[in-house]
Amino acid sequence: MVDLDLTTAHFKGLSVHVVFMLIPMLHNHHREVHGDILTKLAQIVDQGGVKPLLDEQRFNLAEAGKAHDRLTSGQAIGKVVVEV
Repeated sequence: MVDLDLTTAHFKGLSVHVVFMLIPMLHNHHREVHGDILTKLAQIVDQGGVKPLLDEQRFNLAEAGKAHDRLTSGQAIGKVVVEV
């Protein structure tokens, strides 16, 4: 059993999405089923069925501080991209 305090996330209005695949795999419980799931997921990703949501504003490496500010401000929608 895991006991986590999610109070801060709750106050910030954040949602938590968790996938509990690791524990059964570590204990060899229906490991083959999880292998099948990961294989199917890899196929979906390879076919372009899963795409990340990227923020419209991009930053170069020199602007990493600005990228961090955008992320922590809550203005970013999706992942903030820092291009090298």
